[in-house]
Amino acid sequence: MNCEVKKIRNLIIVFILLILSFPLSAQASPWWYSLEQGKFKYRSGDYGGALLSFEDARRQRHAMYEQMERDFINFLSINEVRRLGDSLERVERFSYDRYYTAASAAIEELYYRVPKESFNNSALAALAAIGKLKDYPEAEYWIGETYRVEGELSLALSQFRKAYARRDLFDNPGFAAELLYKTASILKTTQDYNEMERILLSIIADFDTLWADAGRVDVGRTETDPVPYALASASFAAQAMSRTLENEGIGRFLELYRYNNVAAEQAHRLLGFHYAVTGRPPAQQHLMFAFLIQNSIIIEEIRRSQYNFTFSNLAGLTEKIRKSSLLLSYIDEVEYYKTAYYLAASLYRSGKTAIARNIWTFLAEIPEAGEWNGRAIGQLRNPHLEPIVRMP
Repeated sequence: MNCEVKKIRNLIIVFILLILSFPLSAQASPWWYSLEQGKFKYRSGDYGGALLSFEDARRQRHAMYEQMERDFINFLSINEVRRLGDSLERVERFSYDRYYTAASAAIEELYYRVPKESFNNSALAALAAIGKLKDYPEAEYWIGETYRVEGELSLALSQFRKAYARRDLFDNPGFAAELLYKTASILKTTQDYNEMERILLSIIADFDTLWADAGRVDVGRTETDPVPYALASASFAAQAMSRTLENEGIGRFLELYRYNNVAAEQAHRLLGFHYAVTGRPPAQQHLMFAFLIQNSIIIEEIRRSQYNFTFSNLAGLTEKIRKSSLLLSYIDEVEYYKTAYYLAASLYRSGKTAIARNIWTFLAEIPEAGEWNGRAIGQLRNPHLEPIVRMP
């Protein structure tokens, strides 16, 4: 008897192991697994294989939720269910009580992906949400990213826009900003500067509530539309910051203010560079925001190991940066010295020559600033406006 039990137990174990291994070999892979396979191939340089895996992931997800949508529609079409009205709670309870497993599975999957409260107890709202889940913006993004590295920029741009259109389905909401930055980078490469500018401004509109409304183009709002109160209030803070910078200098400015908006830093910086080389006034405020964010993050990092650190001047901050490989990597990533140089150039263009010279003096004393050290030295010897570049 014990021998028979052992045999049955061993057979069950073998059967379970076969089931666990089966999806990875004979059956079609689930959509999320295909996406991960594609990422692995992409990182290995197998772009053709990656593209096929990403397209498989997109197709598999669409097929899965399309079937769930169909199952739920069929369930809602049953006369007894129709009499329950639009109450999602009643419909859900009926599916469990009467063992409609396909409908129950669709509801459970939906709740896993979308908060139940968002449906306001509406079965039709739940059905619509299942339909939306057929889209797979992560796969669209990775298809676009594969096209990008292969030099197919127009195809990449189209894919990035598809992914952004369904950004509400991203597991990480912050990825929307990263996607817009990738889009802006392609637009810069293809010299579509007007669209690049619009994309960067949209990032600031979405992720930076402190940005001054003056001089800003708000996507989706005309000049005659009222300025929202929150933005109007924020503009006063930013104007005060500008006055401090212009009247009291960069040192005092960085003593008084902190702002660590990581999501908006790059947008301010890239717009600042663009406006600076084209001679446009918004350069100063964008570069002021970018430089403030950069220094706020640097000071926060220093305080992690030296809690009583107090900012006094840029030279003292530079000494701290030199001792940290992490901060050295960060200032390279955010083009710290270039940001400082063009902030000074934009101040000089607006007639704030003393403040500009102060920043250029700081750069002139830092050999590791490279190009920006040399250009700052040149400005101190022979101050001049940066030449204006005419964009195509």
